[in-house]
Amino acid sequence: MKTLKKTRRIQVFAIAAVALVVAVSLIGYAFRDGINLFRSPTQVVEEPPRAGEVFRIGGLVEEGSLVRGEGTHVTFSVTDTNETIPVRFEGVLPDLFDENQGMIGTGSLQNGVFVATEILAKHDESYMPKEVVDALKEQGLYKEPES
Repeated sequence: MKTLKKTRRIQVFAIAAVALVVAVSLIGYAFRDGINLFRSPTQVVEEPPRAGEVFRIGGLVEEGSLVRGEGTHVTFSVTDTNETIPVRFEGVLPDLFDENQGMIGTGSLQNGVFVATEILAKHDESYMPKEVVDALKEQGLYKEPES
């Protein structure tokens, strides 16, 4: 026959286990859209993201591809010198955003065009985002900036 003390211990343990499962589920649900994975243009072409997936893409702004439309509409292409992805952005670009410069954009792929909600650019003359440097190094195309 179980004692009252033993029964209480089992109840407390069961409640704690249920609370832990609920907490982990809530944390997982909250992180579901909060984590934006980085991908290079080559990775996007080789393994396309699922529909509506928000991710970060980075590379160099392709020479001659930057087209500023009316107002805040901008289109350009981002490349890792292996593959190129067209980008559409509605908003104000950072001051240092230019062709042949490193950039990272957050958004989703829609009909083969990356629709960016946020664009980040280098913040000084020698800076390039770490993810972009890593992607270029993987392909053997990275050149150290001159001092």
